[in-house]
Amino acid sequence: MTATNGDIRGLASEINVTPMIDVLLVLLIIFMVIVPAVPRGETAVAPQASHKNGPREDAVVLEVIGGVGNTIDLRINQQPVAQGELQSRLAAIYANRAQRVLFIKGDDRLSFKEIAQIIDIGHAAGVDQIGLMTPEVLAGR
Repeated sequence: MTATNGDIRGLASEINVTPMIDVLLVLLIIFMVIVPAVPRGETAVAPQASHKNGPREDAVVLEVIGGVGNTIDLRINQQPVAQGELQSRLAAIYANRAQRVLFIKGDDRLSFKEIAQIIDIGHAAGVDQIGLMTPEVLAGR
């Protein structure tokens, strides 16, 4: 507040903005120093498409093909398998493998419910990871 000299009109009040500007500059400097020090999370690496089409040579591919009527034909690496012995065959294949990965190539005419039953059989046989092969995957897209 300032008082006028010689005039009796009273006191005149004015806002002194200098301390507010000082505080603003100090806060600006603090935020400029803190922002680069904020830790960042882990960097994520997106998987790259391989140049080969399809799974590796030692991979197990289970083909689920719609048969005549409501039947389903199954093939493990091109060898026909009955649905009743699928679990025992998969358990025998994966008994001595470190990586328990199964690729399922389903027919377009089948519903996902039928494919899901095959996935459940695979998990019951001890398969850890199951990948679904789509026409886009096989085409390399």
